[in-house]
Amino acid sequence: MRELDVVVIGAGQAGLSAAYHLRRSGLEPGRDFAVLDHAPRPGGAWQFRWPSLTYGKVHGMHSLPGLELTGADGSRPSSEVIGEYFDVYERRFGLRVHRPVEVSAVREGDGGHLRVETSEGTYSTRALVNATGTWDRPFWPRYPGQDSFLGRQLHTANYPGPAEFAGLRVAVVGGGASGTQHLMEIAEVAEETFWVTRRPPVFREGPFGEDVGRAAVAMVDERVRRGLPPQSVVSVTGLPLNDAVRLARERGILDRLPMFERITPDGLAWSDGRSAQADVILWATGFRAAVGHLAPLKLREPGGGIRVEETRAVRDPRVHLVGYGPSASTIGANRAGRAAARSVTRLLVGVPALG
Repeated sequence: MRELDVVVIGAGQAGLSAAYHLRRSGLEPGRDFAVLDHAPRPGGAWQFRWPSLTYGKVHGMHSLPGLELTGADGSRPSSEVIGEYFDVYERRFGLRVHRPVEVSAVREGDGGHLRVETSEGTYSTRALVNATGTWDRPFWPRYPGQDSFLGRQLHTANYPGPAEFAGLRVAVVGGGASGTQHLMEIAEVAEETFWVTRRPPVFREGPFGEDVGRAAVAMVDERVRRGLPPQSVVSVTGLPLNDAVRLARERGILDRLPMFERITPDGLAWSDGRSAQADVILWATGFRAAVGHLAPLKLREPGGGIRVEETRAVRDPRVHLVGYGPSASTIGANRAGRAAARSVTRLLVGVPALG
């Protein structure tokens, strides 16, 4: 068992931000803390994004602290641009990320420490920064007849880009940004597309300013403070109404259908008697926080979420969650990484947490 002051789980935006600020506080990677990442290479969840999501289509990508991302080619896949940037960042600041490392469980250890069980051995740590995000836990809704469908079902998490859907009838389920992006791409090559959402989509006119951002984050933060599962920040901001979206609406691509009642072997069926044949159902239904490895610590509240103050888990102040709930955006992840590092350093020197 290896003893450290801090273990950071996850090397996406939030984990790298936390590691950067831990190092600035005087802690050394390898000696005082370790960053564990299950991905095969740098880039966080970005490395798994579909090739047609170019960097120019990415909304609100904020640079990591201490190193700006400048001069990126907007026509290149975001997975490549951001993966290369994260790689440079890790090397520039000597963060020495351990990968690929799977964390199976975090438990109560000896002497007030936490026990982190991983594929490369066990760590004993005084504090934990959990930055595991959501990409590894795609949400698949269940509907009657789903197992009878004879076509293909897939999720945003394994969306390959539009080419594979040429000539097919495709139903895209989900009213978020990913769903609309998938739909607009697929509509260019598919025989027919359907857009199905639980609620009528809300399109946002005008720029996404600071006031709108703060209001959205506050709504997500309120849920987390109440111990409810967090919503994504995007889910409360609405869909940006840009030129591409306006054109898709004019062409009828974004004519939304309400949720179907059941899935049939060859498509979808609604309660009013309508039906549609489909070869593919693409579930653009979002993700949930990937925190199953924390289950032994019993951090969840009756509402199903982990209640967090600043970044500290209320039930265990040794555990900090970054990139969770209100800090799931890239700018929020940066701020949460800094806040977690400050709180952890106070914990290590025995100073009570603020707030």
